[in-house]
Amino acid sequence: MAEAQHPASASQSSSSGAIAIIPARLGSTRFPRKVLADATGKPLIQHVVEGAARASTVERVIVATDSREVVDAVARFRGVALLTAREHPNGTSRIGEAVALLRLPVLQVVVNVQGDEPEIEPEVIDACVRALIDTDSDIGTVASPMQNSEDAENPNIVKVVRGIDGRALYFSRAPIPYDRDRSGGDEARPLRHIGVYAYRVGFLRKYAALPETALERVERLEQLRALEHGYRISVAIQESRHSGVDTPEQYEAFVERWKARGG
Repeated sequence: MAEAQHPASASQSSSSGAIAIIPARLGSTRFPRKVLADATGKPLIQHVVEGAARASTVERVIVATDSREVVDAVARFRGVALLTAREHPNGTSRIGEAVALLRLPVLQVVVNVQGDEPEIEPEVIDACVRALIDTDSDIGTVASPMQNSEDAENPNIVKVVRGIDGRALYFSRAPIPYDRDRSGGDEARPLRHIGVYAYRVGFLRKYAALPETALERVERLEQLRALEHGYRISVAIQESRHSGVDTPEQYEAFVERWKARGG
């Protein structure tokens, strides 16, 4: 399928599955044009689209981008892309515009899949969607137990702590929870947050109207806005080894892994 020429028509049929929307900005700061990097023979965004499409809970996959060049690239592999405004503060805002263009109903489940995660496991997306639809929370997301090789002190790895009910208590770039006595118990093992989110269209509209919060600003984590305003985030636990692509070096490492798997 090519670019959606008549967005309104996309919402006419009823949808029992989630719609994965992938925000894809061409002008990334650390790695410009990374979504079109194609050392594997496919643009990076195609790997993400194909991964999202393998999730059993996902009915459709749509790329929301600020670039006609990305729209054309997606059309070449018969994907669906929407051209959105250049100026958006984050991916959630871009998805909000895409949802409006598509005129999706308020109860439609949308899953936000980052455009720079070509190795995201379908099971992670399914766990994210279920964390929403199987609970009465406003947002579903996923965390994976941190491996010994991962550094909890690394501010580029976002950590999350959950309550007994499985809902998020806090997200941080700092090492949380802090094991004061070095007890090393599995119950308080650090959890690496995976930046995939599921929500219904009605909540997304509410979120877009919320003012930015202090914790969101200092941590630079937009999910804290929802927590600070009292909304509930369910966090599913799902083992995951994938990592996103933020730099040319990380892209080269992905290409090597892709080759090692036989393409």
